[in-house]
Amino acid sequence: MSEVGALAARIRAEVAKAVIGQTGTVDLMLTALFSGGHILLEGPPGTAKTLLAQSFARSLSLDFGRIQFTPDLMPGDILGSNIFNFQTSTFTLTRGPVFCDILLADEINRTPPKTQAALLEAMQERSVTVDGDTHVLSDRFTVIATQNPIEQQGVYPLPEAQLDRFLFKQTLDYPSREDELRVVEAHGSHGGMPDPVALGVQPVADAAAVAGAIAAVSRVRLVPEIAAYVVDLIRATRESADIETGASPRAGAMLALASRARAALDGRDYVIPDDVKTLALPALRHKVVLSPAAEIEGRRVDQVIAALIDQAPAPR
Repeated sequence: MSEVGALAARIRAEVAKAVIGQTGTVDLMLTALFSGGHILLEGPPGTAKTLLAQSFARSLSLDFGRIQFTPDLMPGDILGSNIFNFQTSTFTLTRGPVFCDILLADEINRTPPKTQAALLEAMQERSVTVDGDTHVLSDRFTVIATQNPIEQQGVYPLPEAQLDRFLFKQTLDYPSREDELRVVEAHGSHGGMPDPVALGVQPVADAAAVAGAIAAVSRVRLVPEIAAYVVDLIRATRESADIETGASPRAGAMLALASRARAALDGRDYVIPDDVKTLALPALRHKVVLSPAAEIEGRRVDQVIAALIDQAPAPR
């Protein structure tokens, strides 16, 4: 497992050349990649969501695609379309940007639900269907989506089915004063959008290294006591009076797999309760719906889930 930890350290170091103070988010992105999940980054404009995704993808020698979601975007702009070839008298698929390893879905909630739904099959089954024909995507296909908070104007909230396909939802807030000062010093001397290449971010992991990390995660041990702890956390979301709709069994399976990836990042071949505790909030905050009473009282999802984590007895 030491190889996975060393690989993660190299990727963190490269991303840090462009993005300051987001080590925890990078760890979540690594966990998602190594466990076959997807991640949603939410934060106000100007908090380096796009730069973070670009820098992360740049550190990997994988095929990268980007979609800038806009109100007029159509499903075919994501998936591609069949174009008639007059020379061969056949239809040929012109592949859309979804055919890649790492997909940046930038400002995913700027487009209507019909277009958002174009990613449902891709994220769940790693395949897309165009005109009745199914096309298989890369087995490393990972979506890094960004969105502005739903309180912003001109956004379309993601439906529950779409949110459930994200392993994590990470919220990015404004940086501390010290980190913000470093950002100004690093990026305040040149105009335009910061470019990961210009900032020195280099690929440090190829497809073989990523495949090796994924294989290592599958060898991490999850003892029955930890599995029961995960189940108890998931069931607690369904039994809480503050939550109207709790997390699904799939959320529990995804949290268990992510915990194994987290253990591998730390160089361990076994999961400990802290792995589950660390990942539970970003893994569950978008998979539950607060009750009307909790919303009236001003309760927040993060507060409710954090309380459930504190209350659930962890194995020793």
